[in-house]
Amino acid sequence: MKIEAAVLRRRDAVYPYAESRPLAIETIDLDPPGRGEVLVRIAAAGLCHSDLSVINGDRARPLPMALGHEAAGVVEALGEGVEDLVTGDHVVMVFMPSCGHCLPCAGGRPALCEPGAAANGAGTLLGGPTRLRDRDGMIHHHLGCSAFATHAVVSRRSLVRIDPALPLTEAALFGCAVLTGVGAVVNTARVTAGQSVAVVGLGGVGLAAVLGAMAAGASQIVAVDLLEDKLALARHLGATDTVMAAGDTAAAVRSLTDGGCDVVVEMAGSVRALAAAVAMTRRGGITVTAGLPPAGTALPVDIVSLVAEERTLKGSYIGTCVPVRDIPRYVALYRAGRLPVDRLVSGYLTLADINEGFDRLQEGHAVRQIVRMTP
Repeated sequence: MKIEAAVLRRRDAVYPYAESRPLAIETIDLDPPGRGEVLVRIAAAGLCHSDLSVINGDRARPLPMALGHEAAGVVEALGEGVEDLVTGDHVVMVFMPSCGHCLPCAGGRPALCEPGAAANGAGTLLGGPTRLRDRDGMIHHHLGCSAFATHAVVSRRSLVRIDPALPLTEAALFGCAVLTGVGAVVNTARVTAGQSVAVVGLGGVGLAAVLGAMAAGASQIVAVDLLEDKLALARHLGATDTVMAAGDTAAAVRSLTDGGCDVVVEMAGSVRALAAAVAMTRRGGITVTAGLPPAGTALPVDIVSLVAEERTLKGSYIGTCVPVRDIPRYVALYRAGRLPVDRLVSGYLTLADINEGFDRLQEGHAVRQIVRMTP
């Protein structure tokens, strides 16, 4: 079938993207779903820094590639062997497919699925092929989703079925921002009621972490960012304190928290931010990073402090989530009013306006912009 999709063909585009136009809205071919695959009509997709990092070259991916990975839609067709979905089901896409059989999957850690990671790096679906092409050849899939499009064929392992009562424009957020941000707090750091938490970097994922800390019962939540409007939004979402990321940020947080926070979550994706996050974590505390700086970036660590102060530094990918378990839980919290993720939405746009949307994301003026594929 013919679909419309946002395709990236070059890495030399420079900001502002409204002028350089790195993403072209093209009519391309989408093959039918193969065994274990599903055709989804995309309803909504969120703009994320993980997409931006492919556009600006921070994250090397094979080109050409149809971008987009945070999305929700409706099942339109099923490939052979898919028996637990039906046409018309509402689904959320998950950007790390899990095979269910490798050692990480068998150990309950699907975010670390080895075949899934290999497929994402190669720009294919979990089963190996690509289903996107034009007259010049194949087009790669972005994280098994390629959701900036009218339709997508994805692995069944990239989908979680949801209650159709949840609006799809809100459901899209649960595939990345909510899984990563809330999961980093409740799964990776395992924040408990009464603990103090700091969140460094207040994009969509960072603000979702603030909401996660609220839901987990943190007694003090310190939000840290470079932009006052992001700090104001964090206060509105429940942060008890905010700190502008200027000067000695770590010292400012330590003074607010009697020596540092029990848990600090870094979402800014920079070495400077992560170093500050470690410095604002109290002795015996946990520093979690879900930020993704360019590959090869290194962080110097004081080993004596790590040992003598029993510090923990942990990475978090997709919030250490089990998506089929956690997405329904987070949706239930949202519908109960305890996880108001709809407040993360900065605005809506069409597929034709996507380059302008990435300008706003680059400038820090947007938290989560949602591309609506259908009225």
